[in-house]
Amino acid sequence: MQTPAPIDRLSGILERFRIKAQLHHSGALCGLTHFDAGEGFGYLHVLRRGELEVSHPSARDVPPSLRFKEPTVLLYPAPFTHRFHNPPEEGADFSCARLVFEGGAINPLARSLPPLVALPLAQVPGMDMALQLLLSETDQVRCGQRLLVDRLFEVVVIQLLRWLLDHPQHAGIRPGLVNGMSDARLARALIAMHDAPGSAWTLERMAEQAGMSRTAFANTFRDLVGKTPADYLTGWRVALAQNGLRDGRSIKVLAEELGYANPSALSRAFVGKVGVSPREWLKVAVDPSEKLLV
Repeated sequence: MQTPAPIDRLSGILERFRIKAQLHHSGALCGLTHFDAGEGFGYLHVLRRGELEVSHPSARDVPPSLRFKEPTVLLYPAPFTHRFHNPPEEGADFSCARLVFEGGAINPLARSLPPLVALPLAQVPGMDMALQLLLSETDQVRCGQRLLVDRLFEVVVIQLLRWLLDHPQHAGIRPGLVNGMSDARLARALIAMHDAPGSAWTLERMAEQAGMSRTAFANTFRDLVGKTPADYLTGWRVALAQNGLRDGRSIKVLAEELGYANPSALSRAFVGKVGVSPREWLKVAVDPSEKLLV
């Protein structure tokens, strides 16, 4: 039996919804350090040495406090208030970056991740080289350091996402895109939809991409992704429309690209997902990734 060719489950999403990182801190942290969700950033923390207790005030879906005693990576993909409690004198050694998943609440990748992913570095093979380069760059100031460090943080996030796609059960991944992409059959259908959102996607055609019957595909999709294939496709198209509107593209052009018969059809789908018209949404929409450019 021929082994299916490997597929790239991340590039199509990340090309449309970038991850942007910005160095926030490198070195020792002593005492209490507060990271406020109100700032609008996610965070990637790499505990290099020492011990850490992290607390989550008024937390839901995460433990009130956690303690780490070995090198660990902590990913908060969305803004989430957390506090580091470190020894008052010797502290613990960190490299930290602020993160923005482009699109914010509409980003299907970030939306499918739990509020916190915390993994010992020893559990995530393949990160060693990027982390070694990242940590060596944060140890001293050199030409181009900040730019290189920001890109390396983004590489580490992608490597972590790659690991999560292969081990969703280890991080409490809830129904959503990451869970769906972890299934090789659904991944083929999802990638096809991501790459060609404007195609005439029927349930039968989606199931063919997955190599499944329509019934098996629909049931498995709903169980792992948490919605029907048609509902997911509409959400993906509307998210792409939001990105296009932010970039100044017209609703007419977007409707043609995304497989809608006319702008009115896209507008109706938009209202169904977002709750307001494209015009009303655009008046208040602010790309949070701009915060990382200031």
